Amino acid sequence: MFWPMFAIAVGFLGIAVLGVLAVRVFLEAERLGRQVGDSARRISRAAEDLEHASVGVARSADAL
Repeated sequence: MFWPMFAIAVGFLGIAVLGVLAVRVFLEAERLGRQVGDSARRISRAAEDLEHASVGVARSADAL
């Protein structure tokens, strides 16, 4: 009777560990998604700044 109970306990602990790991992976994936979104916004803002700067440079080059 000991071995079947032991096997059930070990199986339950294994499922519990997998559940905890799944939650951790989910939380890290959410965090990564937020970081990617923030990076995309910063890149977009930098591209707009570069575009505005290039317009000013083009105007000054036309003036010469």
